[in-house]
Amino acid sequence: MNKILATSLPLLTLFCLGATAQKKSAPNLIFVFPDEMRAQTLGFLGQEKVQTPVLNRFASESVYFSNAISNYPLCSPTRGMIFSGLYPLKSKVIGNCTSISAKYGCELPENTRCWSDVLKEQGYTLGYIGKWHLDSPHEPFVNTSNNVGDEKWNEWTPPSRRHGFDYWHSYGTYDRHLRPMYWDTEASRDSFKYYDEWGPEHEANKAIDFIQNKNGKLRKDGQPFALVISMNPPHMDYKAVPQRYKDIYKDIPVESLITKPSIDPAGTKWGDHYRNCVRDYYSAISGVDEQFGRILAALKDFGLEENTIVVFTSDHGDCMGIHGEQTKNNPYEEAMRVPLLIRFPGRLKPHTDDILLSTLDLYPTLMGLMGFGSAVPNEVDGENRAGYLLTGKGPKPESQWYMRISDGRSDLGLRGVRTVRYTFVIDQQNDNRRNVMLFDRREDPFEMKNIANEQPAVIQHLTQVLRQWLIKYNDPWLKNLE
Repeated sequence: MNKILATSLPLLTLFCLGATAQKKSAPNLIFVFPDEMRAQTLGFLGQEKVQTPVLNRFASESVYFSNAISNYPLCSPTRGMIFSGLYPLKSKVIGNCTSISAKYGCELPENTRCWSDVLKEQGYTLGYIGKWHLDSPHEPFVNTSNNVGDEKWNEWTPPSRRHGFDYWHSYGTYDRHLRPMYWDTEASRDSFKYYDEWGPEHEANKAIDFIQNKNGKLRKDGQPFALVISMNPPHMDYKAVPQRYKDIYKDIPVESLITKPSIDPAGTKWGDHYRNCVRDYYSAISGVDEQFGRILAALKDFGLEENTIVVFTSDHGDCMGIHGEQTKNNPYEEAMRVPLLIRFPGRLKPHTDDILLSTLDLYPTLMGLMGFGSAVPNEVDGENRAGYLLTGKGPKPESQWYMRISDGRSDLGLRGVRTVRYTFVIDQQNDNRRNVMLFDRREDPFEMKNIANEQPAVIQHLTQVLRQWLIKYNDPWLKNLE
């Protein structure tokens, strides 16, 4: 600013000008995460025969994290970690939020300070579109089809529990992808609406409306914004995909899509399950890819591309029968490894990074990239990797932790660690039985052979690594190592 002009302006005016400049330079955030999309289905990796042209191009503009995982690969626990940055026993989201887990207090507390709360304090306008699944159903249960059985799943999120999100077009959890349902910002608990559109396409339409912001109705013009688009597909029901995406794979022989020895042969329970689902699963991913492309195009068309961080990831993967696992919530790579790409024009140089990034790290790392690292609460468990990403310098973790809680018993279930080479997991049963898994992914990338009985030195070392994680998070499961 010209010195004469500066000295002639009142101090309050200068402060306001500075604040305006800061707001203009503060980056926007677009956070897109489909449900159950495993990392191996990114087309540019060449690991599975999935067509993802938008993500292929996006990867050339982004940092791709080849070792990003979901530490607890189940929907609600991962979402709890993404937004709170807290270990599941601290976030209270110790399993999927349902009427059964509600008796354990399983839902994200209203007073948790999520990254969205941080951005709200920094003057951001916030929007949330799609699946939330961080509130437990309660009586009288909402009248939707997934609330009629013994276990209820869906619930409305009142404004007081939205953690700073101003614009709301969301639902708890609901898997009828061709006729999804949503609560709008001002909707009451009983006034949800159904839409005859495929979920990701409907959500992309809403995201584009938010970006375009006609007449300033959806967000405050001139202020930075953050928008989450939480798509449900490729989560099952796999078959609920528009035909135009199914047509991409309809003439491809299914056996040509069987690319891993960990997929059982035809004629077996899980081998047939995989073959019956794989085309539709890939179709949904190609559809998500196209809808993600529409969101990116809107950012560019409205001149917002250069000052917007775009994140594409997933809450977890999907085995779909691999290793005899129907979906997720297990320590295999197809469940744990997630796609993670971050684009930050002019700040992050596109490349592939093998840093062992965990779900918990997303909150502090994104806040660090956006310039708000100092506003992250001290109780957040994740690590801020922004400095490393921006400079290429700094420490890199040597392991990632893994967990699964059984029936609300935090002292039972699975705990483990994943390193660049090994996956090590202990399953502690209620009757004092213990199963130990050790896979050497360098020698056995498809995790076909459990070598726990053959590598006592590796087991001993990784047990000590696991102990340190459990101590760090004050996990009562630690008693099983004493």
